[in-house]
Amino acid sequence: MEPLKTISSISASSYDFEISAVFDEIKKLSKTKAGEEIVVGLQFPEGLKKHALEIAYQIEEKTGATVYISADPCFGACDLDMRLLEKSDLFFHFGHAELKQKNIGDKVRFIEARSKADISEAVKNALPLLTEQTIGLLTTVQHVHQMNTAKKILEEVGKTVIIANGDERIAYPGQILGCNFSAAHSKEAEDCGEFLYIGSGQFHPIGAALSSKKRVVCTDPFTSEVFELSDRKFLMQRSAVIGNASDAQVFCILVSVKNGQYRKSLAEQIKEKAEANGKQAFILFMDFVSPDQMLSFKADAFVNTACPRLAIDDSGRYPAPVLTPQEFEIVLGERAWKDLVLDEILEGGQD
Repeated sequence: MEPLKTISSISASSYDFEISAVFDEIKKLSKTKAGEEIVVGLQFPEGLKKHALEIAYQIEEKTGATVYISADPCFGACDLDMRLLEKSDLFFHFGHAELKQKNIGDKVRFIEARSKADISEAVKNALPLLTEQTIGLLTTVQHVHQMNTAKKILEEVGKTVIIANGDERIAYPGQILGCNFSAAHSKEAEDCGEFLYIGSGQFHPIGAALSSKKRVVCTDPFTSEVFELSDRKFLMQRSAVIGNASDAQVFCILVSVKNGQYRKSLAEQIKEKAEANGKQAFILFMDFVSPDQMLSFKADAFVNTACPRLAIDDSGRYPAPVLTPQEFEIVLGERAWKDLVLDEILEGGQD
């Protein structure tokens, strides 16, 4: 294997790691702590962990700082490694935009790792599928810096374009998260006839479609795939989960202590609802939520208040059905099936 000093995967990567800005931040701190050791913490989502060693190597070589890397799973800006943060003088979280959240202090720097891919061709490829006059643009933080490019392309063919602001948890206009689709259902977005989602995967646009009840066209800048989103398969899967929980009598309600996911108040409300409907309910506190952790708890079903994706992405691996709070309301008969939306952590929604 090549020694790290000869690898150039960072410069060849599809993402901008702002490595010079990282060096500058560390050197600035070094001037205020002359002669003292500087400890730098690094955290990456799964897709960027392959770059962790080279980034750590470069930081140590360029700045003389001691670098520690978080190896735990990371699901978003809501999921800071608080234990490593406590041991660090500076903490760099890669791949996500900053969220409005409590108790993170002033040591955290968010490096958004924006995409270097040109979205122009992807937007042009989507034009034949766009049937409405007014188009709303949605994306993840990796492409927000190119929203004006997309807007210009659409306006050149006569479209009216809206890039709506989300709530205060959202850093940029048009940005959506796996737990917050407010840019798709805000007051500003009401005039959109349909949405164009620029990015990879289907989870984010499915959330936008369900929350807005509007058509979503997806285009992927990396693969050039363009398609009209269909949520039929997703809804069938969730229907099966809800059906399997329909006769449940004993529920465990999951609460994550992760800073940006902590919703104890919501869990308590769910427990009250369950008991008012003649069910038994217990609240489980944990940091990382995984199917293996649930094996020892003999519940008929679980209700998840942690990261909303946990109930969706790993649903087949849990020992019992895992419901979102909204799906739990359907089980209780308090919400109609047609009113199903994905769970969101909106402004003011965390404890």
